[in-house]
Amino acid sequence: MRSFEDDLAPLRAADLHRSLRRIHSPQSTVLTVGDREFLNFSSNDYLGLASAEPVRAAYKQGIDLHGAGSGASRLVCGTLDPHMNLEAALAAFKKTEAALTFSSGYTTAMGTIPALCGPGDFVILDKLSHASLIDAAKLSGATLRVFPHNNMEKLEHLLQWARAKSTAASRVLVVTESVFSMDGDWADLWEIVRLKEAHGALLLLDEAHAFGIMGPQGRGLASKLGLAGKIDIQMGTFSKAAGLSGGYLCGSRALVDLLINRARSFIYSTAPSPALAHAAAEVILHWLPSAYGEDRRNRLWRNLDLLHQKSGGLIPEPASAIVPIIIGAEAEAMKLSAALLEAGFLIPAIRFPTVAKGRARLRLTLSATHSEAQIDSLLETLLPFLEKYE
Repeated sequence: MRSFEDDLAPLRAADLHRSLRRIHSPQSTVLTVGDREFLNFSSNDYLGLASAEPVRAAYKQGIDLHGAGSGASRLVCGTLDPHMNLEAALAAFKKTEAALTFSSGYTTAMGTIPALCGPGDFVILDKLSHASLIDAAKLSGATLRVFPHNNMEKLEHLLQWARAKSTAASRVLVVTESVFSMDGDWADLWEIVRLKEAHGALLLLDEAHAFGIMGPQGRGLASKLGLAGKIDIQMGTFSKAAGLSGGYLCGSRALVDLLINRARSFIYSTAPSPALAHAAAEVILHWLPSAYGEDRRNRLWRNLDLLHQKSGGLIPEPASAIVPIIIGAEAEAMKLSAALLEAGFLIPAIRFPTVAKGRARLRLTLSATHSEAQIDSLLETLLPFLEKYE
């Protein structure tokens, strides 16, 4: 029998071994690791809300009002006032009939797609969709097909193929992110919507990296493009721009009712902390849609523009808060990440299987709370390296 070390050895040899980094400070643009401070350019805390005083205060208030734990799954005795309040606030914010929350974005996907699709159904995914979406599609038992990233011609071909193979009872589900987590670019959403409507398919759109930072009041890319009403299933998380954790699913009341009855990651999980639900509702009701949230969004986009302008074009104009710096070889990406860490910047290397082999990169992210001086400091160190990879 092979040992665990036997499994680890090839990961180390291929520069794909990972380890945890212990951080001693709250999530912020400056992190303490060991006895050093580092500028953090790797977080998904795009609006800087994870440690913002209003969000901390809401979480503390949630504990005082509702306690720390939920006690059970939602269908036993774990559905508390803050869970219902959060879902009502979320549905109103996203302008849908209903919403359902999960413990994470991963469990949202893993519960939703297998609840909607099974043998006899078809799931068609963009190749760069998040691992949770891919894993959920595999788990569903539906026939799975993948189209090259944003290749609408291939998507149309697969939709035609699925319809030819399907029965009257079959469900065809197109799945994509709105903003892609490792490349930061957008889905070709106008064309995807056109094609799914033309072929009688449903669309599940994961807005994880657009929620809070795009569209009116931060409602997401679909809202920004005026397409929200044409999205059948809107998915996202509170773990990025909202500064908290947990996942959500928005859509029709019948969809949510079906998930309550079929989504195993919902049915068999203890409900998220009521204090967390209270804090998330406060963010959605009072902070994202307010002048406070708008100021944070404006600061984020200003910082992204500064990064592009001050790089002299070496960094293309970002389409989102995610700025990929493609290196290629895993070892080279690790080397550059280590050099930046030595210089005081935390930007981990992203490698296979998160991205394709030979497409290793640094995933640079900005926050509304980065200062211009911090961006200048990063560019002073980073640009000489980037010139080597032009």
